[in-house]
Formats: sequence, C-alpha cells, structure tokens
Amino acid sequence: MKSYLPLLILPAIALVFTLTEAQSKIQVKATQNMVKSANGLLSLLTTEQKAKALFAFTDAERTNWHFVPRDDRKGVQLKEMDAQQKAAALALLKTGLSQKGYTKATTIMAMENVLKAIEKGTGPVRDTERYFVSFFGTPPFAASKPWGWRFEGHHFALNVTLVGGKVAASPNFYGTNPAEIRVDDGGMKGTRALKDEEEAARALLTALTPEQQKIAIYDVAAPNDIFTGDKKKVAALEAKGIAYKELTKEQKKRLDALIGVHTGNMASDLASARTAKLKKAGKDGILFAWAGETEIGKRHYYRIQGPTFLVEYDNTQNNANHIHSVWRDFDGDFGEDLIAEHLASEKH
Repeated sequence: MKSYLPLLILPAIALVFTLTEAQSKIQVKATQNMVKSANGLLSLLTTEQKAKALFAFTDAERTNWHFVPRDDRKGVQLKEMDAQQKAAALALLKTGLSQKGYTKATTIMAMENVLKAIEKGTGPVRDTERYFVSFFGTPPFAASKPWGWRFEGHHFALNVTLVGGKVAASPNFYGTNPAEIRVDDGGMKGTRALKDEEEAARALLTALTPEQQKIAIYDVAAPNDIFTGDKKKVAALEAKGIAYKELTKEQKKRLDALIGVHTGNMASDLASARTAKLKKAGKDGILFAWAGETEIGKRHYYRIQGPTFLVEYDNTQNNANHIHSVWRDFDGDFGEDLIAEHLASEKH
C-alpha cells in the first residue's frame, strides 16, 4: 500500500465531507475532464519540458505556492511553449474555472504589459507568458490515483488536487494591479478585473443598518495585505464581523451573492460542490467582516469566514488600487481532507 503520510501532518480531528451521489458524479466528470486535458498537455511537452513540469505527488513543491513576482518558480512556463502547447495549457486551466474565472485569470495575465509600461523597467520582470504549469504525480494521470496540478504566476494561482474522483481547488488566488487601469495603455483603460469582488461586498455593506455596520466594521484601519498571505496551511482568523443568522432575508441574499462571486470563479461542477460543502457545515455562523474606510477609492479589506472556509480580499496598496483576493479551505487546501479520506479507505 502506498503511503502519503510524509506529505502532510493531518489534523487531530479531520473534517471529512461526504459528497452525495449526485455531487460525486459531478466531481467524477470534473476529474475526467482534467485527466484528459492534463495527459493531453503532457503528450505535447518535450522531454526537457516534462523534466521541469513533473514532480512526485509527495514533493514539498506541491504546497510551495506564491502570488508575487519571483524568479524561482518551478514548472514549465507558457513562454517556453509553442502555440499548440500553450493552447493545451490554457485548455487545462479552463477545466478548473468558469468562463468568468477564466476571463479574470487571462485579464490578470495581460495586465503584466500594463505594469511593464507603468514601471518602465524599474520593477520585476513583467511578462504575460511568465505563468507556470506543474504536475504532481506519476503520469499517465487517472481518476483512480492521487495527483495534482498547478497554474501559477504573478497575481494568479490555482492549486488543484484530485483523489478518488473528487477535486479540491484551493488555495485559489486572484490579484490585480492596478485594480482599475487608469492609463491608456494597450486599450485596457478602465479595466477592473475584480470589479465584482468589490461591488458585491459594497452592496452588502450598504444594505446593513448603521447598527449592523458597527458590528460588521471591526476596524477603521485596513490591514496592508491579506492575513493568510501564501501560507501552506491556514486556520480560522479571529471571529469578527456580523453573522449570517443576524441578517435579514434580503441581506442574506446579498451575502449569498458575494459568496457566489467567489465560488463562481470555479467551473460550475466544482462551484456546486464547494457551495454544498459550506451549506453542510452551516451557513448561520458565516461571518462577514470589513476593515478600513467605506468610501470608494479608499483603503479597505473584507473577509468571509465560515466553519470550513475563508475568503480574504483587500484593496490597500498603491493608494487603494491594488487588489488581493483568495479562497482557502481550512481542512481542504491542497486536497488535505480528500487525502485523509483516501488514507482511511485504504486502511480498510
């Protein structure tokens, strides 16, 4: 029996989510799509490219994720691929994202040219093709064995783990600098890649009564960045904000819509499973918390925290024109809960 215990330290009490039969079928479909796309891309890579892209499932690199510009990223980058290989890499990315999520990701990638123009060579390397694909496991990949893949570069990261026909897709990070493009460069002036993430939160905040806002706004000063950063493992942050159960029916709809913006970045089948998981854990205890100013264009931060997940969003850097947004699963990042479930089933 193959052991994956060296991969991670499992929590003393694992929160294992059992999918319904219908949801399991959806997850199997997602797995099949990813298996097909991943094996398709691998078949197109050269021996040298495969050597860069492939890692063991237990390799520490699998959890070595980042969203900042860096020179030591692992994997094979789009810049090293020919047209057919690039198309296959983007096809793999599409299996994990909705059309909206994919559009956000590719817009973020295109914004590297905007930063290049703004910085005039004074910043880090900016390149729309400096995004890397990595695989974790032994090919050919199949639904029957654990494996994973990652698509990552500046301001975008999608970490995917597949175990036994089920899929985990976090940490998932989106960032955009500028949050709103205010220069007429490359026809992108006015672009707001993460517009929905901000506007849905403001719609909820403005729907709260003054008394509720006093509960939701826990600090008049926004933090300089998301608290969880690029940590490999996260725990619940301090319980701040207003709880779902304390909202009116209309306010609950707005919080549901905000959560839906974040789940809606994923492919529909993965989004459905993610939504089902948070519902199973209980929505009443989900907290919405805001820090910073409420005026548009000023520094602000919010988070949505439930029993099983955390969403963090901030727009504080570069005079509040630089967004970071991330989805984390406390026991499910990098498929931790799926691996625990898999290990338990192997023992039996």
